Formats: sequence, C-alpha cells, structure tokens
Amino acid sequence: MVNKDSLLPTDWFGRAGKDINRVKVMLKEGDYEDAGFHLQQAVEKYLKGYLLFKGWKLQKTHDLVDLLNCVVKYDHNFEKFRSLTQITTEYYIEERYPFVITSEITKEEIEENLAKAKELRDKIIAEFEV
Repeated sequence: MVNKDSLLPTDWFGRAGKDINRVKVMLKEGDYEDAGFHLQQAVEKYLKGYLLFKGWKLQKTHDLVDLLNCVVKYDHNFEKFRSLTQITTEYYIEERYPFVITSEITKEEIEENLAKAKELRDKIIAEFEV
C-alpha cells in the first residue's frame, strides 16, 4: 500500500483537532512530554492546512518556525504566534530524540501554549471559512 499525503486543508485541520484532543488526554494523565509532542503536531497541521489553502506546495518539515515564515508572507498578523512555534518545535525534538533535558515541561506551560494554539486554530479556521 502506498500512502500519499492529502492536499486538502480540511483533512489537515481534522487531524490537528485529533492532536488537540490527545493533548488534553495526556495532560490529564500527567504525560507532559507527550502532550507537548501532540501540541506540536496540531500546530504543524494547522499551519500546513492554512498554507495548502493558500496554494503552497506541501513540504516535509516539522520546523514550525519555517512554516510560520511561509504563513506570514500571506498574513503578517500571524507573527504573534512566533513564540508558540519556537517552543512547540522544541517539544517535538525533545520527545523524539534522547537528549539530556535541562528543564522539565510543566502542565502550566502546556496549558498556556495549548491556549495559544487554539487561538491560532481559530484565526486559521475563520480565514478558511470566509
């Protein structure tokens, strides 16, 4: 079986919504590293869905800062999510690779960034539905 990535923004938004739900589950279970990983995945999928909506050619990347750089070319107002993309890119790297972690991810940090991710989602969906 050969899998091919969808180019439909709604497919990406749907998967991102599932990742948001996984963040909530992991927060309840106290697994903040996995919550951070799924938060990164959600933000990545929302950004890619937005970019696909704008006609962007799908790229294989997990670097949210690079994706945000593409997004702000379409709308500079997304610049306010720069810190979200920086920290959540780090969540992805910390969960996937064995590093010596110098600081623990906290529940409060994940909750704060989850709120920002929901704000990003709402902005993207509002523009998509126009």
